[in-house]
Amino acid sequence: MARAHPDQTRRIGNLSLLMAAPRPPATALGDCLERLQHEWQRRGNLAALWQAWPRIAGPQLAPHCQPLSFRAGLLTVGASHPQWLQGLRYNRHQLLGALRGAGFSVRDLRFQQLQPAAAFTPGAEAEAASWAVHPSRVDVHGMATCPHCGRPSPGGEIQRWGHCSFCQRQPEEPG
Repeated sequence: MARAHPDQTRRIGNLSLLMAAPRPPATALGDCLERLQHEWQRRGNLAALWQAWPRIAGPQLAPHCQPLSFRAGLLTVGASHPQWLQGLRYNRHQLLGALRGAGFSVRDLRFQQLQPAAAFTPGAEAEAASWAVHPSRVDVHGMATCPHCGRPSPGGEIQRWGHCSFCQRQPEEPG
């Protein structure tokens, strides 16, 4: 049978009680965060690398490139433009030295071109401008009551047609 550590037992008469192990002393939050950051660096975590990237890559290179993946010591860095990709290749050894000096166990670097974000579709700006002032927008024109049918409706519709969109769709009565 296993025996409890003497710090975990308490004797009352001939009765032996099992007590919880003493808690370790509390550590400051800053110390916990620093220990977590060092653990991330040791394990090659990408989050720690993103945080340190501006300091490692420098003010000229960092805004135009970013770490994409970090696996088994291989760091893949993406560049926003072919000229920055060339700059990464040119500064490969300095970048590798800065990464290792910052505590990251980087074995090798790989560089690739970042794909640009999806371009705006033609006419999207005109469509957005039209929607910004559309008469059916309650958040822009507020609510009103249709004078024809008495239904609540967007105020922009009343201003534009003199009645709501439901009445607008009704065929006009011959008169």
